Amino acid sequence: MSTSPSENKLAIHGGAPAIRQPLPPMYPGGMRIDAEEEASVLEALRAKRLFRYYGPNPGPSKVAELEERFAARMGATYGLAVTSGTAALICGLNGLGVGPGDEVIIPAYTWIASASAVVAVGAVPVVAEVDDSLTLDPADVEAKITPYTKAILPVHMRGLPCKMDELMTVARKHNLKVLEDSAQADGVSYKGRQVGSIGDAGAFSLQFNKILTSGEGGMLITSQQEVFERAAMFHDVIGGQRNHIPEERILPGINFRMPELLAAVALVQLGKLDALLTDMRARKRMILESLADVTRRKGVTLPALNDPEGEAGLAAIFLMPEAALARKVSEALSAEGLGSWLLYSPDATDYHVYAHWTPIMQQRTWTPNGGPWRNHPRKIEYTKDMCPRTLGLLGRAVHIDVNPEDSNSQIEEICEALEKVFEAIL
Repeated sequence: MSTSPSENKLAIHGGAPAIRQPLPPMYPGGMRIDAEEEASVLEALRAKRLFRYYGPNPGPSKVAELEERFAARMGATYGLAVTSGTAALICGLNGLGVGPGDEVIIPAYTWIASASAVVAVGAVPVVAEVDDSLTLDPADVEAKITPYTKAILPVHMRGLPCKMDELMTVARKHNLKVLEDSAQADGVSYKGRQVGSIGDAGAFSLQFNKILTSGEGGMLITSQQEVFERAAMFHDVIGGQRNHIPEERILPGINFRMPELLAAVALVQLGKLDALLTDMRARKRMILESLADVTRRKGVTLPALNDPEGEAGLAAIFLMPEAALARKVSEALSAEGLGSWLLYSPDATDYHVYAHWTPIMQQRTWTPNGGPWRNHPRKIEYTKDMCPRTLGLLGRAVHIDVNPEDSNSQIEEICEALEKVFEAIL
């Protein structure tokens, strides 16, 4: 890419921004909502069927259809539609029998909901390092196992699949359950298998920022009947009766049921998943291929890919040689009109990084005698520097979205902005 000296002047120093066309907002499924979703919602409204189990007129449930189709698409036997990704995690943990006195190992880089869900079932989150893939490090997981460890909760962050072979080996060796947090990984695969279907259960989010969306909502999948039955009982106060579970086995539940209108949207969105993944992956390839020379020359690296063909392609993450340069690069890219951010900055609160999980780090509880830590069999301590490798990696990581709505000319401008900034700062 050849430019004149005046064109090379960074926007942060008064030059013309490289991004000349406003980039679309990063709501992958949300930006593709169209007449199909409208028709599906209107169908539910006109039938007055807003609750999955009944309405004034007989007819099929969109929630039930979503559960069946989503589970099949993600490679599992059972699907459970719930109100959020966090609800899916909580139902999954209950389905796996996780509770007070137990510990669940989670990554240091994940949305705080992963930790909060563990706390919600009365268990203690134990934070482990991520490796150079920015996902849970199997070696550190094994180092964090104690006699109280019950489960591992890998998170496929930013659509990057975890090292599931290694994590499942650790889990089997120590007789641990595995709940995959696939909130940001709809349709992502690992060595030919859909994430979420590899462990004992998988949780997905349909919140508006996610690949597929119904605004809010979540899905839990599993191929184990007992896990499904327990989760189904928990997500519905009379889930035992509705799922024909014998009375002597019924456990008390609450209400995380998904309404029909959310399912009406999610059903249509599910049909758009393959096109979304194809578009994001193609655009990411264009960006990385265009930047291959400059990144090599400037010492910029990329997160390791545990399955290059299976990742979602929804983000391009560049690891700078050092954190100070990463901050400068991010600021310069933003000035060029390309939204970017550091994955970790000590002075900017971001609930995706364990060091900023203040309610968890300080072990806050709703009542003086509540919470999982107070009566836990061993003392749990969290410190902001307890996962230095994670903070080191994230502090050097500059993130940009890869939007399925970007045109070819917009991708060219994105590449221009990245090359311009890398050449000037690194």
